[in-house]
Amino acid sequence: MTERALAPVRRPDTDDTRTRTTTITGDRTLAYAEYGASDGVPVVFLHGTPGSRLLGSLFHDEAQRAGVRLLAPDRPGFGRSSTWPTRTLSDTGSFVGAVLDDAGVSAAGVVGFSGGGPHALAAASTLEDRILETDVIAGPAPPALRTEAPLVQRTLSALAAHFPTALSMLFGVQAGLAARLDPSFVVDQYTAEDATDAVPDDVAAVVQRDFVEAFSEHRRGAAHEFHLVDRPWVELVETLDGPVRFWHGVRDTNVPVAGTRRLCDRLPDARLTTFEEADHLQTLLRSRFPVLDHYS
Repeated sequence: MTERALAPVRRPDTDDTRTRTTTITGDRTLAYAEYGASDGVPVVFLHGTPGSRLLGSLFHDEAQRAGVRLLAPDRPGFGRSSTWPTRTLSDTGSFVGAVLDDAGVSAAGVVGFSGGGPHALAAASTLEDRILETDVIAGPAPPALRTEAPLVQRTLSALAAHFPTALSMLFGVQAGLAARLDPSFVVDQYTAEDATDAVPDDVAAVVQRDFVEAFSEHRRGAAHEFHLVDRPWVELVETLDGPVRFWHGVRDTNVPVAGTRRLCDRLPDARLTTFEEADHLQTLLRSRFPVLDHYS
């Protein structure tokens, strides 16, 4: 079954006034949204896997306070951005650069959450003259530095490598359910068992919309990225000489912190900040303020 044959997912309510589109290689469409201060310090925000530009809205108020102009693209194959089935992590600089060009920005910081973490590091490595600082929030380490991975992540990576169409269909079903069920259906995937109720309703609603928007036009993006990040990439980033800040929750069961510690040790100018009681989603929420304060 092809992706075209899959039923479309109902697009969530979005603030289209924040969304712009540009083009990248092969006349592909690349969508991004702007949050925070329109005249502020530019920072690119890269969503998780799966995810979309809508997740950047969680940073809007803090970005305004900190004087940050947040540029949040849909990576290829997510949301309103065209698919790019042959892309690798080394191609990240080309679409991040396209966002900077379209926004009229010469240089910026980059922040990557979860699956966006490797892309943030890849952008800093391949676009080093335009990326000034890098922040990785709850991002996975390269496979060579992981000693353990949760069963769910191992299963998704295996499906992505060997049965990508089946995984794409599975994500399509999940997105259809997420559009109709309570936000907890999505939030539960990113929180510890006893922490779902602690997520504010407005945050849960954004996480739900972000997940649904990720699959609103395509299904293949997530499957491609799970396979992409599970292939060797440590050599791409270990020569980074710019500042890199890692932010990770000790209770993160989606992406265990041990691999991040090892990656941090491999980079010449890196620092790790841990949150003792934070899971995957709580790490994102708790890191918003200190991350953006570095750019204010």
